[in-house]
Amino acid sequence: MKHRLPDRGRLPWRAWLFIAAAVLLLTGVGAPAHAFPQAFTPTQSVGNRGADVVTLQHLLTAQGRSQTADGIFGSGTADSVRAFQSAEGLGVDGIVGPATWARLFVTVRGGDTGPAVKGVQSLLNAKRSAGLTVDGSFTAATTAAVKAFQTHGGLTADGIVGPDTWKNLLWHYENAAFGSGSGLCDVDPDGNTNANWATAAAVAQLEAAAASFAATGNGRIPVGDAGFEHGGAINGHASHRVGLDIDLWPVRTDSAQCTGSRITWQSATYDRAATRGLVQAVRAAAPGHVALVFFNDPQLISEGLTTQYAGHDNHLHVRYCEKVHPNSLYVC
Repeated sequence: MKHRLPDRGRLPWRAWLFIAAAVLLLTGVGAPAHAFPQAFTPTQSVGNRGADVVTLQHLLTAQGRSQTADGIFGSGTADSVRAFQSAEGLGVDGIVGPATWARLFVTVRGGDTGPAVKGVQSLLNAKRSAGLTVDGSFTAATTAAVKAFQTHGGLTADGIVGPDTWKNLLWHYENAAFGSGSGLCDVDPDGNTNANWATAAAVAQLEAAAASFAATGNGRIPVGDAGFEHGGAINGHASHRVGLDIDLWPVRTDSAQCTGSRITWQSATYDRAATRGLVQAVRAAAPGHVALVFFNDPQLISEGLTTQYAGHDNHLHVRYCEKVHPNSLYVC
């Protein structure tokens, strides 16, 4: 038996408007075009680095625990976090998870000054290329950049950085830096252009690894796919949705991995020694924050540097991790 749709003529037009509005609300149609799909505040702990750590250090300073904003979560930052957690009656573990972030947030707006404002400016520059002077003065330019970010994220564009805006600024992914001076090059094997976004920590840790690897004289590191600006589904990848998975290509004996043909670990031009150095640089730049590296070179697997996984003969899949994450695959 066929199921007939209701006869539209039998309902008042106002009822149909109500039904249409309900459908739009339930399906998300009509929501802000760039509304963020989630807003998990990323955990930071010893071994992390990047824009989120810079902001953490500014917020600790705003709370009276002076920090050098160098973007490296070392023992000094961990000590300040523990002292802050103790004073606030939080669990004292030195890990900046959602509860600690929430106590660190300082609401700031136009006319305010201080280190918390520097934290806002740093995040806007790193994640939205705002081009602000990080001077701790909440100027008209800072207000405009905040409103632009809020509009971008489907938030109320009031120019005030309260808990929701802080949370979304921290969650928002960062674009990796490319160019001759960065140590990285961009390749798009699956046609996923602009899939170079990841968490601030993952990007900074990769960039630090690239700087270290560049010193070996073996060329730049080719970056395949990371993720999209707001995460979500990506062509050719079941993962790469949460900003912590990044694909890299192995190193060639002629160091032309950024310009030459793509190779596998079985290729005659595969440089095992240099690729070993690449994996070691990745791990050293993110101590305690690399969950695994999928790559099928049996020698590197035997050395405990990489893990076998089908389909990973021609690229290294680096999975970064955090101490707290809603997906267990990404918990260190």
